[in-house]
Amino acid sequence: MGSSSRHPAPILGTTRLTGIFGDPVEHSLSPTMHNAAYAALGMDRRYVAFHVAPKNLVGALRGICALGILGVNLTAPHKEAALRGVDRISAEGGLLDAINCVIYRDGKLSGDNTDARGLERDLRRLQVDLKGRTVMIVGAGGGAASAALAARRIGASRVIVANRTLSRARAFARRCARLWRVGTSFEASGLEALRDPVLLAEVACLINATPMGLTTQSFVALNYAATQRDCFFYDMLYAQKPTAFLRGAIQARRRNADGAGMLVEQGELAFRLFNEVTAPPGIMRRALMEALGRK
Repeated sequence: MGSSSRHPAPILGTTRLTGIFGDPVEHSLSPTMHNAAYAALGMDRRYVAFHVAPKNLVGALRGICALGILGVNLTAPHKEAALRGVDRISAEGGLLDAINCVIYRDGKLSGDNTDARGLERDLRRLQVDLKGRTVMIVGAGGGAASAALAARRIGASRVIVANRTLSRARAFARRCARLWRVGTSFEASGLEALRDPVLLAEVACLINATPMGLTTQSFVALNYAATQRDCFFYDMLYAQKPTAFLRGAIQARRRNADGAGMLVEQGELAFRLFNEVTAPPGIMRRALMEALGRK
């Protein structure tokens, strides 16, 4: 029987490590989830947060091999830069042009990306119906790519990319259209799309894939009332209290969720990649929700 997450087993000479590289990383709750699963399984393993500055990323990746670390997650700002530091990249990592997992096996580093799969699993869990419908994604970075791929897999027929820099939104939409030529159309817009009542009336799901609300106190002006009553608002960020993006959705009485569920889903996928065993059902979710003060 494993130790409880409140009384973890000691770290011994036999203990194998997994972890997360980020800058910043102190806020991460990934250690809470993974260590709860290790404790439940009675595994002599521990998940640790490593503060890795961008200038030190290559050295840190080499350190995975030198120290025999089983694998690490990557968070901002390392997901794109790490592509150059691994030996192999999964099809999903190549598709998204970013990785959030590095796995060490047989002397080689392999990069993978569980973000799109994690978001897809969470949207399906929440019963968000996107088949043949329109999705609007705020942002045009790595998070937006994961959101676009998840939306396409769930069946969205149209994806509108709204970004502060229109040229970046256009480049993003062109890349998506080139990669996924059948089934989903991709359009680009500036942030004024978030105030367009005609456009918003067609949106079934609105996803925030930017750090707005995390790095700022408020979200850009958004006409929540113009959306359909069943429009679902999803913030890829998560926090103990509703994010700036979701506060307006709550006031407008629209269904909504933050990225905590996505974190759990991608975390369970990463746990399997690192350890080659599946985390006990529900254990990572319960640990995260307890840490966030939720039931």
